[in-house]
Amino acid sequence: MRTAIDSNVISAIWSAEPSAKKLVKQLGEAKVEGALLISPFVFAELHAYPGATEGFIRRFLEATGVVVDLRLEERIWIETGRRFALYAARRRQSSGTGAKRLLADFLIGSHALVQADRLLTLDPHRYSKDFPEVRLM
Repeated sequence: MRTAIDSNVISAIWSAEPSAKKLVKQLGEAKVEGALLISPFVFAELHAYPGATEGFIRRFLEATGVVVDLRLEERIWIETGRRFALYAARRRQSSGTGAKRLLADFLIGSHALVQADRLLTLDPHRYSKDFPEVRLM
């Protein structure tokens, strides 16, 4: 069982948010069941966390057994484009304006769809509509 992790999970742990204890427990359970991974997009987003350095991020990933999954199949890019286009069309029809969600969310969702068995995120509503077949934790 491969579990992809959204950047909001890691930043919540680093910030010691109220959900952090539960998230650490979920990560431990997921690790027992298989691999923990982040996409390169999550790795890039983590650099925006206040005070985070590449060394800090890499030490955290190593200590927790989280792997940066740098292998990006063509299907990830294709799924991202398809699903982002559907989202943008829905948004234009409903409100008359263009896309507001970040493309990174679609890259993270496509990565989880193609290269993991589930996604651990604090924003399940963001992914459930555009990636209904991705199992969310």
